[in-house]
Amino acid sequence: MRIGEFSSLSRVSVKTLRYYDEIGLLKPASVDAPSGYRHYSAAQLPRLHRILALKDLGLPLERIADMLTEAITPEMLRGMLMLRKAEQQCRVREESDRLLRIEGLLRLLEREGTLGEGVVLKQLPPQWVVSLRETLTRHREIGALFGRLYEILGGGMPHGTGIAIWHDQEHKEEDVDAEAGICLNGPIAAPETLTVYQIAGATVASLVHHGSFSRIAEAYVALLSWIEAGGYRPCGPSRELFLRITMPVTRDNESYVTELQVPVEKI
Repeated sequence: MRIGEFSSLSRVSVKTLRYYDEIGLLKPASVDAPSGYRHYSAAQLPRLHRILALKDLGLPLERIADMLTEAITPEMLRGMLMLRKAEQQCRVREESDRLLRIEGLLRLLEREGTLGEGVVLKQLPPQWVVSLRETLTRHREIGALFGRLYEILGGGMPHGTGIAIWHDQEHKEEDVDAEAGICLNGPIAAPETLTVYQIAGATVASLVHHGSFSRIAEAYVALLSWIEAGGYRPCGPSRELFLRITMPVTRDNESYVTELQVPVEKI
């Protein structure tokens, strides 16, 4: 087929095909001597697909030419593309989180005069929980930690409100000391990998957040603003009680209801 037809079928521009010919990356199947017209064959599509795949991996054309000469196998190319896919997915998640933070900051700017509304001070009694505590790579992995907790409990999982406890004394982006638990009416028998204990009673500043987990940072800003304005300071691990949640859990479900609790003491 002529270069225009091959361009249409392969979704690669004629200009690019001519350039690949010039640098020896993809030569036409034949060239008509009198007219100079390039002709291509469908049998050249696998090579073209490899060129495009390796180019998407960020490799320079010179390196691509060497790799094609070394006869890269479909298995090798698949492995490289799967790795690239994982990297891109991670980058998309990071950019998505950055966008959510920007949107949250814009909302906070609009609400600067009303921060702290809805916060209450209350005394909590001791609370029994069964829990699993681990160091997480990131905060978002708390969902997976709950998954492991439920898996260990299996059919003997008690009915109770889910609670996340954040033990770090300062905000950390990585290596987060987190605990996933279930509130209990009293002590129960549990596998050795889990902990059953009583959280000490405390005076807490509490705020109920109606909305997605992706916006929960806004609620913490309001809560901490109230704590400072009231002459208090945090004095223990913060807690999140999941009052309303649906399965499967997602970060953007606006129907969720979460109570944030920060133990406080007067300065």
